[in-house]
Amino acid sequence: MIELHTFDDPRAQSDALAKAVGDALKASLAARGAASADAAYHATLAVSGGTSPRPFLQTLSGEPLDWAHIDVTLVDDRWVPETDSASNARLVRETLLQNAASAAYFWPLVDTSDSLETHIADLNGDAQRRLPDVAVLGMGEDGHTASIFADAPEWDVAITTADRFVSVHPGSAPHARVSLSMSALRQIGQVGQLYLLIAGQKKLDVLNAALAAPQKNAISTLANAQGVKLDVYWCA
Repeated sequence: MIELHTFDDPRAQSDALAKAVGDALKASLAARGAASADAAYHATLAVSGGTSPRPFLQTLSGEPLDWAHIDVTLVDDRWVPETDSASNARLVRETLLQNAASAAYFWPLVDTSDSLETHIADLNGDAQRRLPDVAVLGMGEDGHTASIFADAPEWDVAITTADRFVSVHPGSAPHARVSLSMSALRQIGQVGQLYLLIAGQKKLDVLNAALAAPQKNAISTLANAQGVKLDVYWCA
């Protein structure tokens, strides 16, 4: 199920999404606290990189949440060192993990001291990496979301595996990637809160086409999956 929230300017979009994500995190923390006698309970937020999320991440960093009980991770990242300008981890540290949100604990997805495939196996075997309670996705004009690219040789694996993390080598974009799998995204959309942040008519057209008929791209696969709820925050 898709719910579309439309905005006339990016500031209103960022403010509204930051409030929605904040409310979802508060609800997750309340539910976890009620179900656990352990004061170390945490909620997990996964965010995306790129240019579009920057104002939202900066706004969210100032939200008065219980950040000490919130873990932050990424939906996907490029296989580059964190010092690289293409690193989503670098973006998150520079934007979200500031102000009130500096108290959050960060779980990066990349460690280039190891091989990509070995690192993916380690991620999938790490019991401490829980499924995010809340995730904010982006989307490319080719319909990819997270780093699930239809032109990657790992496409079939990425949309069918039960593993939470996959490696991806896009044909149309630079850098190998670490990404949440389609299975992980579906689970978040079924039991947690899943948001999509996009702007511009072209991306809205891509989303509408993906909903109108199944297509070979990630957003169509996700949006048409049974039981998935996706809140779309779109600015013209």
